[in-house]
Amino acid sequence: MRGTTVRAGATTVVWTAGVTAVLAGLPLVVRDRLPDRLATHWGLDGGTPDGSMPLWAASLFPALLWLVTAAAATVPLLRTGPATARPWTAAVLLPVGIVLGGAQAAVVRANLDRADWHEARQPTAWVVAVLGAAVLAGVGGWLAGTRRAAASADTAAAGPDGPSLDLPEGRRLVWFSRTANPWLQLLAALTGLVAVAALVALTGGLADPGGLWALFAGCAVASLACALCSSVQARVSERGLEVSFGPLGRPTRRWAPDDIETARAETRGPAQVGGWGYRLNGLGTTVMLRAGDCLVVRPRGRRTEFAVSVDDAERGAALLNALRTGRAS
Repeated sequence: MRGTTVRAGATTVVWTAGVTAVLAGLPLVVRDRLPDRLATHWGLDGGTPDGSMPLWAASLFPALLWLVTAAAATVPLLRTGPATARPWTAAVLLPVGIVLGGAQAAVVRANLDRADWHEARQPTAWVVAVLGAAVLAGVGGWLAGTRRAAASADTAAAGPDGPSLDLPEGRRLVWFSRTANPWLQLLAALTGLVAVAALVALTGGLADPGGLWALFAGCAVASLACALCSSVQARVSERGLEVSFGPLGRPTRRWAPDDIETARAETRGPAQVGGWGYRLNGLGTTVMLRAGDCLVVRPRGRRTEFAVSVDDAERGAALLNALRTGRAS
């Protein structure tokens, strides 16, 4: 629990600091190409601006608004812990950060190379795109948070000794384990921030679009790949084995009890399987996020095995074998 709290707090700090830097620094980076006052508000027609701010205020005000919002959103994280607060915090900080960052980029783009703020025109299409991205981010943050909270509840319900194999008939059998690689998560966050910065620079017209598009595409793909490979969740229940990847639990691989020939626990390291992440080699498929115990299954009719590095793998294998042979009913 303490490790989860530290990771949740570190993620919140990194996101808050990154958005603050974008909001406060973007107008200052191109201040030589901006008028003394920046158009910051447009009427319903989206044509002539009807409100403006000096450069320092256009830089400072959104950053302060963001910091106040971030502070308010992290109060539940500090008071109730990550399990209950993560969905709320993620669902607020992600979309609000995107909206404010996108709005700041739109303001800079509209005022760029204008002699007077009255000449600025609102980029309506960009505003619509930002709002759409914010909605998707909010939904994704909420789903990721609620999924982890539910997983934590399942783990706590199992007790410190985990699920037992001799439960009375009618009781639900479940074993759950989750593993995350903090280095892959950090790499996903860093490449994601670079992708966001490149996108903001593209919107603000700060550099040549050709190079920035390549940087954005490369970092976005790298961030998504690292995020999907940075965490894994394994669950054994009456339905069999389910292994899901990434913060949203997608994609997912499933095997029914009858589809598994054998299940066991085995100690493996990255040198044996060819490195970290999702590896394919002579041993079969291995999801290697940390060296140590792995849950290893051989699907029926296959020569290769599937292994995933999770804690308490021996108990998961025992339950899976019991379900497979019918001894846990």
